[in-house]
Amino acid sequence: MVDDAHPDASPDASPDARPELVHYAVEGAVATITLDSPHNRNALSRQLVTELADRLERAEADAEVRVVVVTSADRVFCSGADLSEASADGMSVGVQAIVGLQRYLVDMSKPAVAVVRGPVRAGGIGIVAACDLVLSAEEATFALTEVKLGLAPAVISLTVLPRLTSRAAAYACLSGATFTGAEAVAMGLITRAVPAADLDAAATALCAELATGAPQGLRETKALLARDLLDRIDARADEMAELSARLFGSDAAREAMAAFLNRSAR
Repeated sequence: MVDDAHPDASPDASPDARPELVHYAVEGAVATITLDSPHNRNALSRQLVTELADRLERAEADAEVRVVVVTSADRVFCSGADLSEASADGMSVGVQAIVGLQRYLVDMSKPAVAVVRGPVRAGGIGIVAACDLVLSAEEATFALTEVKLGLAPAVISLTVLPRLTSRAAAYACLSGATFTGAEAVAMGLITRAVPAADLDAAATALCAELATGAPQGLRETKALLARDLLDRIDARADEMAELSARLFGSDAAREAMAAFLNRSAR
């Protein structure tokens, strides 16, 4: 389920006073970007989205980096939208930032690999879908839970729907049901699922394989693969952002989010 932010984490606090939520490290040709916001299960807060965008730009600008990994420090990969921020301030700005983040991942000149250790919900699936390749633990779970809150997976549909088969998309989006990493392979969302104990080794091997590509080859091949997806994002981004902001601001969604936040606070 999409999740809430910690009540003590004020979005207006000085950046220097807030802990870093997204870490960046480079080893050889691989840049690893790690989501580390355990207080809200890596929800897509303004701070996390801003820091993630910054780390992606650092990786893109580093000539030594050939592969970019996006993963999480803890078991949860991403719990979706930050409902505390959405309830208080709406999502008109937030949805634009999430669209931009997805587009940047698709448009990067270097392959992006999502390494998923555990649960991914709602907006987090948009980040996964924007990556070129996805490795997941078989036991990890995924769910497009927006429908349960009176919402729709609007902005993330830009990247999610082209990955899923049409029947899988209808089931996942309309039911909000949970499915596993193993099931996500058949649905088209992820590349490969392995036992959790094998995930790190599989990610290391995949990154080493990708890093053998020449920078020009990786850049031009990725551009070729991403062309249709970028066209889709550019053609529909404004429409989907408007839809998402309208739904988040609706009475039905506000009531559902308030009820969810109250349950979470108990």
